[in-house]
Amino acid sequence: MNIEKTTLQDILIFALNEKRLDANISGLIKGEFTDIVKNQGIKKLIIDLTNVENCDSSGLSSLLVANRLINSAGGELRIVTPSQKILTLIKITQLDKVLRICGDLSSAKEELQD
Repeated sequence: MNIEKTTLQDILIFALNEKRLDANISGLIKGEFTDIVKNQGIKKLIIDLTNVENCDSSGLSSLLVANRLINSAGGELRIVTPSQKILTLIKITQLDKVLRICGDLSSAKEELQD
């Protein structure tokens, strides 16, 4: 699994550098999110899916886990996805009502820096 973590002030940017967010890696991703929020105490998290082309229900589940963990810690989450395919999947499943989606990394940073 190819991920990159970058800290910008009090924001952790979690970039998934994989083509697919699916059942093959969703368990590992959930473990990463649990570590980030519970062990590292991160309160502001950006999940950057810029490089991800495909996502399945397991991938969506990992995003929901991150959302639940960060909310229970009193934090904020933004998901960056310029992919129309993934955005359509999120809207079809009505997760756009639960998850905060941004089209690019700079807008996600701006929202969390306010």
